[in-house]
Amino acid sequence: MRIAYVINSVEGGGAAFPVPDITRLMRDAGHEVALFALLRRDGRALPAVTASGLQAAVRAGSRQDHVAALRWLDRQVASWRPDLIWTSLTRATVMGQMIGLKQRIPVVSWQHSAGLSPANTRLLRTLRGLSRLWVADSRCVLAFMHDRLAIPPGRAMLWPIFRADPGCPVARPWQAGEPVRIGSLGRLHPVKGYDHLCRALAILKADTTLPPFEITIAGEGAERPHLESLIRQYGLTNLHLAGFQDAVPPFLAMQHGYVQPSLHEGLCIGVHQAMQAGLAPIASAVGEIPYTVQDSMSGWLVPPRDPPALAAALARALRRPDRLASMGQAARTQVLDRFAPERFAAAGRAILDRVQPASRPTRS
Repeated sequence: MRIAYVINSVEGGGAAFPVPDITRLMRDAGHEVALFALLRRDGRALPAVTASGLQAAVRAGSRQDHVAALRWLDRQVASWRPDLIWTSLTRATVMGQMIGLKQRIPVVSWQHSAGLSPANTRLLRTLRGLSRLWVADSRCVLAFMHDRLAIPPGRAMLWPIFRADPGCPVARPWQAGEPVRIGSLGRLHPVKGYDHLCRALAILKADTTLPPFEITIAGEGAERPHLESLIRQYGLTNLHLAGFQDAVPPFLAMQHGYVQPSLHEGLCIGVHQAMQAGLAPIASAVGEIPYTVQDSMSGWLVPPRDPPALAAALARALRRPDRLASMGQAARTQVLDRFAPERFAAAGRAILDRVQPASRPTRS
């Protein structure tokens, strides 16, 4: 098959990051794949895409020029003549569905979020019949697709997008006398809940029983000025905004713990990367996170939008930093088993086998 893989953008921290692993499996199965991105945005995911050998076309434009984006994608697809359009996220999915209908090409659509806006939920529910198959990146998203998008079980499959790496660096255990280092990965965007983390840390300033600690957020985004203002307002000298990090495994290997205060998530790659590195996360019980994190065994779960609960969980972890390594090892063991490379490959191959007979005949 020739597969046109359509995504919203090649922004760092978005759905573009798993694309090299996903499309490599497609190509290893004998299919030809090209990537079409409706926007560049910060382009931070592009180096990994091109390094994987994937052909990529990235449109210059804005988030609002939908007609121009649709025309661009229509021309790209007509020129490349794929047998299958594979879409990811709402904007790319709707445009891919329209072009698939026009050019008589079957469409397969990823769903990565269990927290869509009401408008996007209604839109995808209305257009659900234009995608021949829907693919959920996690169990929580699969349930969302059935319950909220009304996609029947026979037209939905599960392919968790996190592919564990058993060879990734493992975090060094905390040593007495050093500050406890807690990391976080995420765009500086309201959905990541970092403003709630700031308020939780303001609560902890009154607790003099805690050991010295510091929290570093690796990520960039439009929320930075607001977070910098909160850091100044609360005097959070132990909270650092490190900006976007290309080298995620070394960053995580320097931490003793991990925090993810998101308001909603799909799979949440950051939490799974942290667990893979041997870090026990303190995370909101949203999306796939409560399916993966075993509360008080491989991490701690807290309600979203609840700074006092987040502060209490951080305090529990900080009071016993000697326990973080053993809990982190439990987290690592769990993730390496559940998201093993062979499981990732088996799920992807099952979906490719399912859609190949439905595609147009491969051209000679």
